[in-house]
Parts: sequence; structure tokens; C-alpha cells
Amino acid sequence: MVSRTTADAEGEVVVLLIGMRINRFRAVHLWVPVMLAMLRMLRELARDPSRGLRAKVLLTASPRTYYVVQYWESKEKLYAYATAPDAFHHEVWARVNRAERAGRLRGQVGIWHEAYVVPEGSYEAIYADMPAFGLAEAYGQVPLERRGRYAADRFAHRAGKARPPLQVVAPGRPHREDERQAG
Repeated sequence: MVSRTTADAEGEVVVLLIGMRINRFRAVHLWVPVMLAMLRMLRELARDPSRGLRAKVLLTASPRTYYVVQYWESKEKLYAYATAPDAFHHEVWARVNRAERAGRLRGQVGIWHEAYVVPEGSYEAIYADMPAFGLAEAYGQVPLERRGRYAADRFAHRAGKARPPLQVVAPGRPHREDERQAG
């Protein structure tokens, strides 16, 4: 395993954070089905890679809060899955909406999500002595040097456009050849 790597993502990256918060531990009959539904949706997505889920990381923020970081091929595929009548998500969301309208979930279990479309040049990653994880699991990983030793180089990476490597022109001040000529 290469010691230091970075994610091999090109173009924009679509990230979905989705989770639940147990507001009342005793309401097991309400929050366990929510948790099991998420796991079932993840299995459904794993069985059908054409739906667009590239990778996921299951996390816990506290004994009450559980969530999944998901990396998607595109926002269009994320939306398509969320609205597909044949997807388990469609059935689950209908159940959740009915339970909310009836007031059965209020105060018992919280459900949330945040979706981000991150343009190229607005993300970077570094992994030291790690197997493929997160963004690197979703897009593959490459030796760090391929994208640059410094975070600024990795942020500046553009698909299909090589930039000159950093050069030290003054002690402790790395600059690119093209930046030195322009500035």
C-alpha cells in the first residue's frame, strides 16, 4: 500500500449526508424501522450500481444520531433514485409522510439529509496509510504526488489539464512557474 494517497475524482462530486436522530429511546417501535429502512435502501443500491451510488460510509455522531455519507455519480441519479416508483425509498418516504401527517413521529425520531454538489477544484483529500475510504472509495485512489504534494495543488487539479509542479523560488515559498511569470 502506498503511504500517502489522494482521491482520483474528476469533475464535480455529489455528496449526500442522510441520517436519523433518536429523540426518545423508548420509542423503539418507531426508530428501529427507520434504521432498518436505511440499511435496506443501501442494500438495494449495492445490488444495482446503475442507480448511481458510488460509495458510502456509515457513521454515528452520538448514541442518538446515526448517518450515512453517500457519494453519487450525479445529482440526476440521486434525484432519480429518490423519486423512482420502483425504489424502496419511494415506499419508505410515503410511510414517513403518512406517519408525520398522523403525528406519530413528532418528537420521537428525527430524519434529515443534506445534499451537496461540489464543483471540481473545491475538494481535496489526503489519506495516510489508509485503504480506499470515503471519496477515494468512490473514485479510486492515486499516489499523492499525482495530484500534488500541497493541498493547494490538489484543489487546483483539473481533469485533463496538467499544471506545472511547484518550484521553490524563495526560501519556504513554493510557486508555480506560470504564477511566477504572471506575477
